[in-house]
Amino acid sequence: MSASNVRERTAIARFIRKANKRHSMSRRTLTAIVFVGPAIVLFVLFVVLPMIEAASFSFFKYSGYGAVGEFVGMRNFDRMFGHSIFATALFNNFLIIAASIFVSLPLAFLLAVLVADKFPAVSFFRAVFFIPYILSDIAAGLIWRYLYDGQFGILTSIYALFGADATYVLADRDIAIYAVLVVVVWKYFGLHMIIYIAGLQSISTEVKEAAYCDGASWWMTLRRITIPLMGPTIRLTVFFSILGSLQLFDLIMPLTGGGPQNSTQTLVTYLYNYGIVRLNIGFGSAVGVVLFIICVAFAFSYRRLLMKDD
Repeated sequence: MSASNVRERTAIARFIRKANKRHSMSRRTLTAIVFVGPAIVLFVLFVVLPMIEAASFSFFKYSGYGAVGEFVGMRNFDRMFGHSIFATALFNNFLIIAASIFVSLPLAFLLAVLVADKFPAVSFFRAVFFIPYILSDIAAGLIWRYLYDGQFGILTSIYALFGADATYVLADRDIAIYAVLVVVVWKYFGLHMIIYIAGLQSISTEVKEAAYCDGASWWMTLRRITIPLMGPTIRLTVFFSILGSLQLFDLIMPLTGGGPQNSTQTLVTYLYNYGIVRLNIGFGSAVGVVLFIICVAFAFSYRRLLMKDD
């Protein structure tokens, strides 16, 4: 075979490969347009545009009915930052974040370690710990509101054993927020426990067995091997906890509604009570803009600093 024939066949093969590659790329592009296109359109219509519109409302005095009212500039934001209840709501959100990170997550991790291995009735214990999470937030709030009730709740029976009158926990502004924190921990630790169980089961048993063969104790294996290998999972649950705590709403409303005397307000309940309920959509939109900025800033900075290698 002459050199010219070899070059000719090589050129033809190269042309066919390029044609097949272009055809494959065009098919992938068409598939992406068909399946991703509608999702992008729906996302823009029902997420992006409403967010832009809500952000624009924050600069107006608007009741939510009829035409948008007068332009007030940054007045809604000035009023919000100068409102003592906004500071209370922000502080309560930080309390919820602290309870989630320092109480809920360690409790979830401890229970995950205990029920990760197979033993009789392990499925029962996993289900019991996970049931609070699958329970509706509204239902959970109503249940705990009844349990905390100083006249009919379980606290009444407990106090009666000691011959004392029950305290109306949710009516005391000094302790109501701590009662809410108990419910938050009870409600959400089951989700993190399941995530930790999945992470623990992904760790090779050979690593632990090698550590035990080298004389490592259970505690040393947990501290030196299990926890470091669970780092990505732990960072993920912290991420979920903080974002969820900033957006907590459904559990608060049936439990306290933000009371008593606004002592259990969170950023979202504050937005609802002082924006939507009072038909001050402009002010509520300003609160929503601040909450959105906090969540987005945290999400991007956290992922960039702590989850970039996960």
